Amino acid sequence: MSVYLIADIKVTDDSWVPDYATNVHKLVEQHGGKYLSRSGHIDTLEGAATDSTLIAILEFPTRGALDGFAADPAYAPYDKARQAGSVSTFRVIDDTDIAGAIPYLSAG
Repeated sequence: MSVYLIADIKVTDDSWVPDYATNVHKLVEQHGGKYLSRSGHIDTLEGAATDSTLIAILEFPTRGALDGFAADPAYAPYDKARQAGSVSTFRVIDDTDIAGAIPYLSAG
């Protein structure tokens, strides 16, 4: 079952961004993941707008693969730098439909 990491980030110190942007996608790929988007083009259609700098959406084949990426010692220095230079919210969702009404998604 695929899982998706939604990273909502407000950069407060951009010194970490170049290294993170250059190197982390390679670590994501090593764990079977891929970026679906990593964009600063954010529009709010409904609800209160946030002051996010960027939102990234990553897909992993399993929750275990995502957890392996997050726990990878090679990711630790990038993670630490991002946490020091941003306010971040990371959420994980799976590929299910909670209502069970969408035929191409598994009932959640």
